[in-house]
Amino acid sequence: MTKVKVIVERGSDNKYSAYMDYYEFDFGLAGFGNNPKAAIDDFYMAYEEEKAMCANEGKECPELIFEICYDVCSFLNYYENILSKSGLEKVTGINQKQLWHYSSGKRQPKSETAKKIQERIHQFADDLRQVQFV
Repeated sequence: MTKVKVIVERGSDNKYSAYMDYYEFDFGLAGFGNNPKAAIDDFYMAYEEEKAMCANEGKECPELIFEICYDVCSFLNYYENILSKSGLEKVTGINQKQLWHYSSGKRQPKSETAKKIQERIHQFADDLRQVQFV
């Protein structure tokens, strides 16, 4: 199995794309949609279609494991029904008004800010992973 990075990002047309960032195969995969989930779902459908085409042509299609990587806007929109901006402010230390600007695409975070958000989200995920109920 080959691990492949999939980039999910919002375009200037306010649509989302999910595309494979790997160029060693004789095919590429991409998905598109009005939101990050739709783009990711379309991406997975493209992979299933590629596997079916390979099977029809008698070719072997590589087994792929996808690592989903988001731009900040796509991440905030993908998880908007789960993680509130208020809650994310507490987790990341970034003002929720600023998070709204990032999620709307009006502003792009600096790379240091994006890294800070990522690190704090990972710390929060690690904290959740340690939860045990009695």
